[in-house]
Amino acid sequence: MRSLRYSVLLVLFGVLSACTPQSMPITNSGGGVPETEDQKILNALGQALSQNLVGAGFSADELTFVQRGLSDAVLGQDALVELDDYGPQIQAFIQGRLAGSAEDELAQATAFMEEQAAVEGANLTESGIVIQAITPGTGDSPNANDTVKVHYHGTLRDGTVFDSSVDRGEPATFPLNGVIPCWTEGLQHIGVGGKSRLVCPSNLAYGPQGPPGIPGNSALVFEVELLEIIQN
Repeated sequence: MRSLRYSVLLVLFGVLSACTPQSMPITNSGGGVPETEDQKILNALGQALSQNLVGAGFSADELTFVQRGLSDAVLGQDALVELDDYGPQIQAFIQGRLAGSAEDELAQATAFMEEQAAVEGANLTESGIVIQAITPGTGDSPNANDTVKVHYHGTLRDGTVFDSSVDRGEPATFPLNGVIPCWTEGLQHIGVGGKSRLVCPSNLAYGPQGPPGIPGNSALVFEVELLEIIQN
């Protein structure tokens, strides 16, 4: 029992440390609207806890059982099921739900990529990235070993924002050989000062095991502005 509790705590701390305000989904499924700072932190805690469940396809009815288990445990109420019996089944259950959702997402992502490739002005690379120039660049384009400074805005195919340096108001700097393959290749098609829309197939993004806030097998959309190639 102790090892199970410790593993659950480690998962919780891992989720909390992995989630930034930019990656937390904003939801409103009932309850009070947070007004005080403490209430806002509690709301953020709920969002952070959700990261292990995003993409599992839980219905509102199913979530009532999750909420009941959480509230009973936190408030010291009698548990409705034995954690020793059902706790060891949680990981396999969640993985099974995530796998099913990832299969559905892959089919929708594939259709989305086909739609995006057919958009006027879009170019499809041999690897499967759809690139659409927004503002042509006037400077050099980077190579795969360069470090770049960019502004970007990342969304899922339904428009949900999962990460955005634009929203943070601070450009990002990173080596192109240390990011997802879609970025490594896609940025080499943008000149300094240029801005393009990159639509990334899941196999060149995060694949079937998406990070918190990104369902497995998701196609991703980035608007990327190349500000500078950093001289090493």
